[in-house]
Amino acid sequence: MRKSGGAVLLVLIISMFLSVAVGTTQEKKKNPKDQEKKAQPGGGFGLTASRGPIDIASDSVEADQKQNTITFKGNVIAKQEDTTLFANTMVVYYDPETKKLKVIVATGNVKIVQLERRATGQKATFHQDENKVILDGGAVVREGDNVVRGERVIYFVNEDRSVVEGGKGSRVSTTITPSQKEDSK
Repeated sequence: MRKSGGAVLLVLIISMFLSVAVGTTQEKKKNPKDQEKKAQPGGGFGLTASRGPIDIASDSVEADQKQNTITFKGNVIAKQEDTTLFANTMVVYYDPETKKLKVIVATGNVKIVQLERRATGQKATFHQDENKVILDGGAVVREGDNVVRGERVIYFVNEDRSVVEGGKGSRVSTTITPSQKEDSK
């Protein structure tokens, strides 16, 4: 079970990242009554801090004590409650003495899905010590019709702050779709 603990943190942190990155665009279009109805106890993206069970499926798993890694390869699917992470490969790096998580890297067609929310990119990295998540490689975060695109999205968990960066020669793109209720006002 200790081996899957890192994946729990990845899913939880990515979920929190999505709630901030997408939630900030949603706040602009909601009225206060709508926000009260949709608020959920426990915060970020509908998940609680309970660290419920997580199921990880992959074509293979390899633990390497010399490198202090656990590698999930081939069609990786990590699911916790209503959040699912998909990737070609997921590597968990841990401290050899404390066995605590250091870094998790999911690579290749990374997709995180929860209800109407989705984030995609080629690489997602969680840095435990810095409490930071980075989504690289054509990062796209969506909620319904709202979309944020950039080469990289960085979420600073402790600061509840996200930064979206464009790549060389490209800019950040954001699409915010007003709700039907606002259009009629």
